[in-house]
Amino acid sequence: MESNSNKESSIKDILSPSPKFWGIRTEQWIKVFFFGNAWMSILILFLIAVFLFREGASFFSLRNGSHQLYRRAGLEFVEEFKLTQEHFTSIYRYLNEVRTNQINILREKGMSFQEAQEKCVEIEDYAYSFYDLSVRLGELTSELSDFVTTFRDQFLSNENLRDYQQTLVEAGKVEEAEAVQIDPVDFELIRTLLIEQREVYNETTTALVEDISSFRKTFPELPSGETQTIHSRFIQETDAFIASIPEHAKRLQEWDPDKPIGWSSSFTSFLFGRNWVTNSFWQDWYGFLPLLTGSLLVSAIALTIAIPVGVFAAIYVNQVAPSREQKIVKPCIEFISAVPSVVLGFFGIAVLSELLKTISGWPGLDWLPFFPITERLNAFTAGCLLALMAIPTIFTLAEDALDMVPRAHIEASYSMGATRLQTIIHIVLPSALSGIISAILLGFGRVIGETMVVLLCAGNRIIIPDISEGLGVMVEPVHTMTGIIAQEMGEVERGSIHYRALFVLGMFLFVISLTINGIAQRIVKRVKTTNL
Repeated sequence: MESNSNKESSIKDILSPSPKFWGIRTEQWIKVFFFGNAWMSILILFLIAVFLFREGASFFSLRNGSHQLYRRAGLEFVEEFKLTQEHFTSIYRYLNEVRTNQINILREKGMSFQEAQEKCVEIEDYAYSFYDLSVRLGELTSELSDFVTTFRDQFLSNENLRDYQQTLVEAGKVEEAEAVQIDPVDFELIRTLLIEQREVYNETTTALVEDISSFRKTFPELPSGETQTIHSRFIQETDAFIASIPEHAKRLQEWDPDKPIGWSSSFTSFLFGRNWVTNSFWQDWYGFLPLLTGSLLVSAIALTIAIPVGVFAAIYVNQVAPSREQKIVKPCIEFISAVPSVVLGFFGIAVLSELLKTISGWPGLDWLPFFPITERLNAFTAGCLLALMAIPTIFTLAEDALDMVPRAHIEASYSMGATRLQTIIHIVLPSALSGIISAILLGFGRVIGETMVVLLCAGNRIIIPDISEGLGVMVEPVHTMTGIIAQEMGEVERGSIHYRALFVLGMFLFVISLTINGIAQRIVKRVKTTNL
């Protein structure tokens, strides 16, 4: 009788409602707690998105104004002079490289450095004489640069004075605001003076072309005996320079300081811009393309290493390794994720980069297209370290996905006579494929969002990787979206165009992540539908 009464009391305890706190049952409090956490996560995500778009949206209007000033102040006009001068200077640098190479060749033949220099006096004098041909062009470019930047700086100073004046008015200091002197910029004077320089450009470049044509006929003999080959290259370089002059002259002729710059131009110039130049005395440029390609290159290298290692390690540990080995291997792999990224970055700088550079110099490996490595810090070094960071994520989640495959499916496969390898390929992997894809995508998220490693080890050179180099593109220094944000955010003035540009990078990074996750969900859904 006593046992029956105990059973009845336990049943009553189970069926009876839970205690109440402030009139609300315990299970309802639990429900509110977890439901509130879910909505809090959604709210935080929404606020992050709003913050990014609020801070970054005004970038394009600021950029449009900056481009309009670049045109109205005449910097766009003088840019054609600068490009012409820079092209000529690149030919001069080529002649200096020829001289340096000649000295190195003579030293390899046993000459002392002083003797080799004496042998190369002719090519050295020839290079200096060639540079002297552009003295007039250089002086003209320098004078015009000083002229237009003075007007540009005056306009920016006036904008600051107007802001200061407005601040005084808002503070009720009207008399002080009226005392602020603002001298307007005479853009019409800029137009008139610069248009006169079109003819000066034509006269200067015409004389320069004539001097080059006669000058290259006196190319000196080289000590190495490669005169014909190098002279032909020199002629090609100067021909390309001469051919570029009409295009510059045409753009000078078409220059109109009052021509408006559309909003679409501000967006496309950012999205497809090839330069990221900040704090320049001439003009700042904010191009997204080199940072995007740098991020994708580093991520591709990392995932190329991390995906096979992480997935195959998960398959081995879950399906092949004995329990004792599992207890050793699994914690060791997962422990890597506990290593701080800054420690991995220091390891990359001090150990990995030096090791890779040393190995690339071994004679037996010189057949590889990108060996020896000339740049110690590059995309490959950063990619290797990011792969090390992504492997634990991919391994852990893939192993969990494999562990969720019903044991009955595996035993049924064995009962039909399938081998372990056949079971893994035809039963286990298809069943766990959606989980493995999720693991890879989360690994990609870890890689694309990592900052410290790429900031320390990627080389931080803002260029678009040269795909024509083939596999050699992997050892080029690059910069990434996360790296540039971390490097420059602490130095920019709040509210400036540079500040807004960094938030636009954050916006694009946010959109890229959402897009990739959306594509991943479609893939996972399709895989599940196919399996069913």
